[in-house]
Amino acid sequence: MSTPTSSATEAFRAARDQLLGWYGDPETAREQFRWPDVGPRWNWAVDWFDAIGRGNDDPALVVVDEDGSTTELTFEELVTRSDQLASWLSGLGVGRGDAVLLMLGNQVELWETMLAVIKLGAVLMPTTTAAGAADLRDRVARGGARCVVTDPACTAKFDDVPGDYLRVVVGTVDGWSDLHEARGLGEVRVEHPGTGPEDRMLLYFTSGTTDRPKLVEHSQASYPVGHLTTMYWLGLRPGDVHLNISSPGWAKHAWSCFFAPWNAGATVVALSYSRFDPAGLLDQLRRRRVTTFCAPPTVWRMLIKSDLSAGPGELREVVGAGEPLNPEVITQVQDAWGLTLRDGYGQTETTAQVGNVPGDRVVPGSMGRPLPGVPVVLVSPETGRLVDGVGEGELCLDLSGRPLPLMTGYQGEEGGTSGALDGDFYRTGDIASRDEQGYITYVGRTDDVFKASDYKISPFELESVLIEHPAVAEAAVVPAPDALRLAVPKAYVALAPGHEPTRETAGELLAHAREHLAPYQRIRRLEFAELPKTISGKIRRVELREQEEQRDRDRAAGGAPEVVEFRDDEFPGLRGR
Repeated sequence: MSTPTSSATEAFRAARDQLLGWYGDPETAREQFRWPDVGPRWNWAVDWFDAIGRGNDDPALVVVDEDGSTTELTFEELVTRSDQLASWLSGLGVGRGDAVLLMLGNQVELWETMLAVIKLGAVLMPTTTAAGAADLRDRVARGGARCVVTDPACTAKFDDVPGDYLRVVVGTVDGWSDLHEARGLGEVRVEHPGTGPEDRMLLYFTSGTTDRPKLVEHSQASYPVGHLTTMYWLGLRPGDVHLNISSPGWAKHAWSCFFAPWNAGATVVALSYSRFDPAGLLDQLRRRRVTTFCAPPTVWRMLIKSDLSAGPGELREVVGAGEPLNPEVITQVQDAWGLTLRDGYGQTETTAQVGNVPGDRVVPGSMGRPLPGVPVVLVSPETGRLVDGVGEGELCLDLSGRPLPLMTGYQGEEGGTSGALDGDFYRTGDIASRDEQGYITYVGRTDDVFKASDYKISPFELESVLIEHPAVAEAAVVPAPDALRLAVPKAYVALAPGHEPTRETAGELLAHAREHLAPYQRIRRLEFAELPKTISGKIRRVELREQEEQRDRDRAAGGAPEVVEFRDDEFPGLRGR
């Protein structure tokens, strides 16, 4: 059985097939790719997923539990289950435009629910299972949740979350409707909800590295269609087996566990693990015959400290995302597996913007070049003018023509943009540099870059040097107030297993940094600590920066707490160097 295709489906398919044909030819892709016109009626779950899924017995989803057991669903089975669930949710009162807070882990019901909600023309509001009651009160209120879908372990968190919302659970809990009842509906078929490309489809909370999380609104086109170029960056092809390490509730999960692989017609493999296990991950990569693999730099840093000698299995493409990749990590993966680990860049507010793509030359440390169809520019923070050619500036998107992969705005904020969409550009808040060939290198958040002795310091550059040392698992560099220089670089370091937070270790790290950094980048202070992170795992340098400022105020008032901090001028071998 097949699904009649619409003109929107054919336009989407043609654009996708063009990109598939341009693997190995990124210059042509950048010059010739145009976003497909999927209007006036478009719903990705109906017009694309159902179109490729009905009658398709290829595996669409494989969920692997910690005990090694798996649940596998074909495309046809997911079409059927999502139709049933959409019909059942509709019977409860969920309809077009209603916000559905989805709080599930890596379990098949997550994917079924995402498809079902989209088919209804309702609005997905994915939320991490790590969210507490206070977070949930904020999300239900700001997102205007009409329905909550979660698992039994999380239902108690909603006891103190007010609101007139439907309660749906994967299982049996008093006062909640059991989602599994939908599977008893038999054969049903959901009609197209009549949504258009501009209708809202997704609400995502940002990770909140520097401020309160913002509520990002995406349309029926911006993520589903925009992730065509994410597919291109990942190097996905029909029939691939794709594994992405990302927690449900965050945008990267939708990027790489939902839209991009299914745009390609690939199989999604997801690990339902309570704790990250490098050896277990490596085993599953080979056991599941994974061909394309994406993981954040934190995972890659853990993997290169593991045993990679068994090889990459059937891996063809390996990618890092979420934070910048350190050159040392890329080198070690290349040496161990003979594969080029490719970096990329994007945000919750967008799909992938910049990337090292298959077939393009990779410049170690660079995020790559702008992806097809994404109008990336650099803008001077001081003048607000475009930076032409080689230079440094804030990474922005040119708003002339309104870039398709860009959010609608921030819901609930004045103007819906929080200043990010004011004027001619969408401002990412990230500083980057561009070389003669157009390769873009991340410098840091506009909030993170600082001056020391009148030199501009990029924390990422200093951190990249520190993590080359085998004793360092993670590092964060922030400015520490200094009477002479106004500020000096200070490193907070989380040590790798087997290393102790001693004076000797600190001296080794400071000497290592001194040897590999320019004199003006000298790390002058170091403290061993567990690094503060957002709920999504990103380091909150802003918290460390505020801590340094507070300590400075306390010292001035004569009440500074005792801190175990190491200074380079305390080590005789480093003085005067």
